[in-house]
Amino acid sequence: MSDDETATGDDSDFDTATGDDSDSEATPSVRVRGIYTTAVTHQLLEAGHAVVQASEPIRERFDAEFGDGTHEVTVATTTDRQGVGLHGNADGVAAVDAELRTVARDTFGWTDPTPPGAVFDARVTETLGSGAICDLGDAEGFLPYGDVDGYVDEGDAVRVQVRESAPPWVDHRAQLGTDVRADGGLGALVRGRDGVTVDTRDDAAGRELAGMTDFLSVEVPDGWGIEWSHAATRADMDALGDALSRAVDRADDLAAALDAGEAHESETGVCAAPTAGRWLWFGRESRFALDEARRAVAPTMPGHHRTKAASESASAGVDLAEALCGSSEGSEFPFAVVTRQFGPVEGDSVDIVHGKPDGRAFSLGRGEVTEWDADGTVAVTRTLSGGGTYDALGTPREAGDTALTKFREGRWWYPTVYRSADGAAKGTYVNVCTPVECFPDEIRYVDLHVDVVKRPDGTVERVDDDELDAAADAGAVPEAVAKKARSVATSLERALSE
Repeated sequence: MSDDETATGDDSDFDTATGDDSDSEATPSVRVRGIYTTAVTHQLLEAGHAVVQASEPIRERFDAEFGDGTHEVTVATTTDRQGVGLHGNADGVAAVDAELRTVARDTFGWTDPTPPGAVFDARVTETLGSGAICDLGDAEGFLPYGDVDGYVDEGDAVRVQVRESAPPWVDHRAQLGTDVRADGGLGALVRGRDGVTVDTRDDAAGRELAGMTDFLSVEVPDGWGIEWSHAATRADMDALGDALSRAVDRADDLAAALDAGEAHESETGVCAAPTAGRWLWFGRESRFALDEARRAVAPTMPGHHRTKAASESASAGVDLAEALCGSSEGSEFPFAVVTRQFGPVEGDSVDIVHGKPDGRAFSLGRGEVTEWDADGTVAVTRTLSGGGTYDALGTPREAGDTALTKFREGRWWYPTVYRSADGAAKGTYVNVCTPVECFPDEIRYVDLHVDVVKRPDGTVERVDDDELDAAADAGAVPEAVAKKARSVATSLERALSE
């Protein structure tokens, strides 16, 4: 398996970057994992960042020094492969975010309200079969029953720490636990534990590391145990000492913050935030820009990241194709080949995932692919339920109506034609969005607010310019993207009026 194939590549369940804000530098050390690893590593090295704990494939591809020391920022691919999470000290995250936001104009970014390591005073709002939903103040989290001591019920106050966060466009919550951990990059201190443990499958290396820990001149505070990651088995004594010192400093800060917050347990909200986080979503243009960065150091097929983002099987197919055939620089993305192999094709069922500039995403419904063409066209037909009217069209929505939506891979817009059960036209709604991507199980894009509609009487109207303007002014939509959206809307309005 190549390094780029791994979704996150974490060495432990809880591995955030380290270092207080005061310790960060203009170019922090970064640990990178996931399908974007080679491209991101290339961009960060070009910008002067130090990349550490690199895998063997990465070490072979680059003429660069990769240390095994601790990291200040982690860049990890999201589990759905649509983007990356940046987590670490605030200054380091800001520096890496500023660099990666320049990948292409359709790279969107949002602050993570629940970065790993943050501690919240929470309240249980609902109990489910496997765990409890917790109100964190400005967000929600999920606390598995296996990660809590005792019994929790609706209305209970509980102090929790974020184990794993979640990007805003997915439909699951941050994962929580009640143990408090102070991460140091190569290892962590765990409150309420004793001794030394090593999270590795290499028993011999683990025993050696546990024995070496006794020789580190770092005093661990009472009531905290040491847990090393697998990466620590490859580190030297200086790196281990630095990591443990960072963890001790983090533990002291956490203990002080938590002790100070004991009087406020009746309130919900963050009581300690040792790390910061950002989520970056890569649009289609961004994925192709990352292809170019990767191609500078390794054979890269056209649409490498676009294909890998589709599914795990597609990701494995890319690795095989590149291993056998190398790079095909300058060629077009092989839409027909990729979709014939992995989908979607005629007869398949897909979700229409409607992303918003604030990071949220929701399904417009699932439909059948009723047309497929090698030029990138995927037409989806849905049968609708009744109730209300169609946005901006003003025509009634009735049971049995159909919606025929024609997507074309890479296009900045798509039309939906609404018809009654007997085939009468109810209007056309054209969404302006970031370039469409047709993945095996879903069609994805980010809606850019401004749209153009054509009513049954032939009237054409451009709508929601004010929402696009407001989003651009607020920084939710990059100005280059807003400019493109306005231009597309103008062309559509002209074409529909002819």
